[in-house]
Amino acid sequence: MHRKESDVSALPGSTDSPPRRTIRSFVLREGRLTLAQERAFRELWPRFGCDWTPGVPLDLATLFGNDHPVVLEIGFGNGDSLAEMAAQDPARNWLGIEVHRPGVGHLLLEIERRGLTNLRLIRHDAVEVLRDGIQPAALDGVQLFFPDPWHKRRHHKRRILGPALMPLLARAIRSGGIFHAATDWEPYAEQMLETLESIPDWFENTAGQGQFAPRPAARPLTKFEQRGERLGHRVHDLVFRRR
Repeated sequence: MHRKESDVSALPGSTDSPPRRTIRSFVLREGRLTLAQERAFRELWPRFGCDWTPGVPLDLATLFGNDHPVVLEIGFGNGDSLAEMAAQDPARNWLGIEVHRPGVGHLLLEIERRGLTNLRLIRHDAVEVLRDGIQPAALDGVQLFFPDPWHKRRHHKRRILGPALMPLLARAIRSGGIFHAATDWEPYAEQMLETLESIPDWFENTAGQGQFAPRPAARPLTKFEQRGERLGHRVHDLVFRRR
């Protein structure tokens, strides 16, 4: 279905061009690369990495060499779960965005180990990529798993899923596409739910109004999540469909 171009401009306070962002949701801490990860950047990045030029829209069909649907993951960490999803769903292309080099290097090695051909990586601020690099309705879905909750109240403005991200998601995801988020920090989960349900003309809660979704089978259970469950941390999944 074709998305109406008027949808994004309908958000109160928005304009045709989403606002520029000055507060980042991450702090860039460069960890030391292993020798294997250094090799991955030398040998594998030219094939599976994308050196995106800020402001230049991505040609996803050229990037992947086909026109399969594309799912974008914001902040994939070490990338193990993203590699698993790409392996389990080869009919879709997967675009992972992460700023931390060791995580990118780890996933490059996992791509090589698994022989994946449907996964590409960008090392950049995901919000800038969504804003300036993704064409309208170009994505089949967007994923955001266990983002930094920025626990202290004075840091809440750094949380990535807030009102400023909504027009970017609405613009990038096709009608019928999915935005899927997950967090084990309950106050952030409640904020996410409120934010996503604040514009019902854009997104529909697949679990029902005010409800969290059960973990979809397609989302792998991560070591981080398993550890959290042992500590009694409930994980909240939010699965919303673009109208």
